[in-house]
Amino acid sequence: MERGGVLSGRLHLNTSVSLCRVCSGARLCQRRSCTMNEAQLGSVAPAQMHTRLHLKTYFLIAVMVVAGPIGNLLIAKAMKQTGPIKYWPPSDLLHVFLHVFGSFTIWAGIACLITFIVAFMLALSVADYSYVQPAAALGYVMIALLGVFVLGEKVSPLHWAGIAIICLGVSFIRGTHPRTTENPD
Repeated sequence: MERGGVLSGRLHLNTSVSLCRVCSGARLCQRRSCTMNEAQLGSVAPAQMHTRLHLKTYFLIAVMVVAGPIGNLLIAKAMKQTGPIKYWPPSDLLHVFLHVFGSFTIWAGIACLITFIVAFMLALSVADYSYVQPAAALGYVMIALLGVFVLGEKVSPLHWAGIAIICLGVSFIRGTHPRTTENPD
């Protein structure tokens, strides 16, 4: 039951009222869990909320673009230092296991990949999957650069052209809103 901008004790938003921070900028807040009151809502301008949402999303995607490739690089570097792994006899695997997981480089890589996963989960909490996943593809640039400058790999012009096409595709989503769906209750 709506009375004076409140719906069942919770704030009801319409286009003439600012956007709700809890609902990630939804124009019409129908969440039962929304706890924004009129004083909180009135203190933040709609443009600020839109900018905050974009900044938070961009920051999380930047963390993903950096942490994922660095984590993979560290694990690749540690495995190259380990050398070829013999699978037979099985007793040799224990030695390899202890050698690999005794390496600081492996643990640093795992920490970076955990950071990537946490940033990915947080990004999905504020933006759509169809926005986050393509934007995270910018990590391919980072992967190629790390491969060339850290691991000494050679990247062909065709490979660079493919990365450029991916980046061009990612640039198309930049102009869209990160959140097109309502948050589930």
